[in-house]
Amino acid sequence: MSATIRRDIVFGPALLLVAGRTVGFAVSFAIPVVLARLFDRAEFGTYKQLFLIYATLYGLAQVGIAESLYFFIPRQPDDAGRGVLNALVTLALAAIAAAGLLWWTRIPIAARLTNTDLARHLPLTAAFLALTLLSAVFEIVTISRKQFLKAAAVYAGSDVAKTAFLIVPAAAMWGLHGVLAGAVAFALLRLVAMVIYLWREFGHGLRLDLGLWRGQLAYALPFGLAVGVDVVQANLHQYFVASRFNVETFAIYAVGCLQIPLVDLVCTSTANVMMVKMAEQRGEEDTRTTLALWHDTTCRLASIIFPLAAFLVVTARGIIVLLFTKRYLASVPIFTIWCLMIVPSVLSVDAMLRVYARTRFLLILNVSRLALVAASIGWFMSKFGLAGAVLVTLLTTCLVKMCGVVQIARILKVDLVEMLPWRRLAVIAIEGAIAAMPAHLASRAFTGPAPAAVIVTGTVYVLTYGVLRLLSTWWGGTGMLATLLPLPTPRIDTAD
Repeated sequence: MSATIRRDIVFGPALLLVAGRTVGFAVSFAIPVVLARLFDRAEFGTYKQLFLIYATLYGLAQVGIAESLYFFIPRQPDDAGRGVLNALVTLALAAIAAAGLLWWTRIPIAARLTNTDLARHLPLTAAFLALTLLSAVFEIVTISRKQFLKAAAVYAGSDVAKTAFLIVPAAAMWGLHGVLAGAVAFALLRLVAMVIYLWREFGHGLRLDLGLWRGQLAYALPFGLAVGVDVVQANLHQYFVASRFNVETFAIYAVGCLQIPLVDLVCTSTANVMMVKMAEQRGEEDTRTTLALWHDTTCRLASIIFPLAAFLVVTARGIIVLLFTKRYLASVPIFTIWCLMIVPSVLSVDAMLRVYARTRFLLILNVSRLALVAASIGWFMSKFGLAGAVLVTLLTTCLVKMCGVVQIARILKVDLVEMLPWRRLAVIAIEGAIAAMPAHLASRAFTGPAPAAVIVTGTVYVLTYGVLRLLSTWWGGTGMLATLLPLPTPRIDTAD
């Protein structure tokens, strides 16, 4: 009974947060789609470069201090106001440094990325960056104080407001400068809302505490370093493309690297639930149960990610044309490879390493991936063009994920063959691939408009895949294909 209560406590708030983030993701997804239609390729490429720079500095400049509140507020609720103000002052200093850096280096940045228009837009980008850094603690504080409904409202409300403040100026034909001005106005509004909330929540409890500040920095800086490395390696391929091609070509590449918000939402939420369940286990005698949870999580993610990747691949052309028009047809080969980037996300390696406090090894993995991409991306681009930048990112991600799996096997003291549910994963992958075949034929045969092409191809894929899954269910267990696969099937004793 108590275990059920604990799970309800976890899943209830999680559903609220997921709902808020889903609304936000769904609305904000419209921003690049609308701007790609209103701007020409050069202006849209400039917009993507500006927000690439913004996203990189936003991840680096936080130095983990905002995330540290997840640790300190629940454990020291009486000092929450002090911890929050410490974080705000740290973020303010980081915001000044980051904004100043963008201002002073705006001309070299524009030259390095072969886009002179960047220089005149970077000051507004710097202002947007500074304001959003200051409000980075907003959702974190509400979650840490168990105000999950408020957190969901902040997630959704912020993204809805941001979408309106960016799209309306573009629709009014105020150009990229108007979009950036709208972004600054949104960031200022969000900051004011956060200040009002914090004052109502803490009042005069908002004051500096140097002793607590030192503890926060000691906790935050190592984590911030690992996050910073991950941010750099995740965006490195785009910087390489921006520095070697003109802005119109970068726009094509950026569209090809279209982010699918559902993937991050599903994988993050599932991994978090896995971590909570594993935290309930104690001692080496629970290794088998832990392994079973890892298998279950991996298969659950694969059952979503594998067919989704196959669906995106077979509908790639229709999706790009539907969202970004035929002006971005050249993005289709890039997007086709990019869709496969979601496949390694079924392995929640980061979450497992955090469960066992192997954050140092996690940092090593991130640094290794960064080094591999930096060392090989030039060769891949010389051989495969724009697609090479995506391909090297995909290959290094798969390699690093498998290194993480090997390390987890050592932690759990099990053979590598037992680490993954190989047969179940193979069955899911094969079913997804088989379902893609008639969908691919349908996409080649259909000559109608892009929306209809996506609907027809998607319907064929969903129906075929649904039939295969139904046959597998009737066959029992992992399906009829499992009986044909000579793959190891480790026996895991689970305990509920």
